[in-house]
Amino acid sequence: MRPLADASATSLHPFVTDFVEPGAKVITDGWQGYCGLDKLGYIHRPCSQRAARARGEDPGELLPGVHRVASLAKRWLLGTHQGSVDSAHLASYLNEFVFRFNRRRSRSRAMVFYRVLELAVAHEPVRYKDLVAAQRSRAVPPTSPRASGHPPSLDRPPANRPWRNSG
Repeated sequence: MRPLADASATSLHPFVTDFVEPGAKVITDGWQGYCGLDKLGYIHRPCSQRAARARGEDPGELLPGVHRVASLAKRWLLGTHQGSVDSAHLASYLNEFVFRFNRRRSRSRAMVFYRVLELAVAHEPVRYKDLVAAQRSRAVPPTSPRASGHPPSLDRPPANRPWRNSG
């Protein structure tokens, strides 16, 4: 999965050429942005939902896997992330969704954590500046309320505890 600028052929064709082997059969809905895939070396089979509905067929049955993945991704983004997804991080969220989706029926789910650790150790360190889309400088740097380093609510005289003084 990858976010695209729009659903035009200008955006869809490079996506298909990046992720689908030439000569493969590409089944799509009737969207006009997919027109011309056959000229790029693919076997293009469009399945129009409007035509299926006119024939009395259920349009949801044309591409059930695609509809299921899209539905699960939307539900995951709205549920897990409460719909608060920044466009700068959308690709990372989609990568996480694909990771989870591909491993949903894994027999060795305990190995997932091991593999994540293995990948983390082999990966270069990720720094904060690599994660932040744009640095924002503060107009006035924050200042500490007191020089002592703790909040004023902790400034109080010592308690009168005579049992501690005897000895």
